Amino acid sequence: MNRLWPAILSRDDIRLRPLSARDRQQWQEVRARNIEWLRPWDATLPPGASDAPATFRGMVRSLRTAARAGSTLPFALDVDGRFRGQVTVGSIHLGSLRGAHIGYWIDQAVAGRGVMPMAVAMAVDHCFAGGLHRIEINIRPENQPSIRVVEKLGLRYEGLRERYLHIDGDWRDHVTYAVTVEELSGPLTDRVVRHGSAGGDLPNTPKKSGN
Repeated sequence: MNRLWPAILSRDDIRLRPLSARDRQQWQEVRARNIEWLRPWDATLPPGASDAPATFRGMVRSLRTAARAGSTLPFALDVDGRFRGQVTVGSIHLGSLRGAHIGYWIDQAVAGRGVMPMAVAMAVDHCFAGGLHRIEINIRPENQPSIRVVEKLGLRYEGLRERYLHIDGDWRDHVTYAVTVEELSGPLTDRVVRHGSAGGDLPNTPKKSGN
């Protein structure tokens, strides 16, 4: 294990914890209720690819393996004690880069309550406390509520990445926002509290698996 994982992060009614095989029933129920809402932002595979796990248990095993290797932090998102989504820190690189990216999705039933800005801030603070230097978030330009999340957090706009990720059946452009340790004078969660965090909870390139 390392300084970043395993970890449980809590603030008020929001909790980030390791995703578990025991989450299967709630994960499937939440995904089924949100299938249409999540589809435009869901990661997909290009034609001919078959390297994604076919089941929830397979997804959890794959994420656990990556977590043990230090390349991923696969958090389940609980709100008021119930599973409501995921926040995944991925592509963790140490050495001279010491960076990662964050992707997330949330149950529409709790969207608009400021959950995701705080959850992302919690994950960023944890990464920086664990020795990372830079975090980026890549968002489809059409996903304005998700863009409001990173703008609310004060992340810096870096530009457009054309045909960056395969989302909703095709290669989609993404805009990149980032933050480094030097840009923060204190915890990012404190910035959320100071400036408020209502709204802006659409998913951002979520992890996906079949039932």
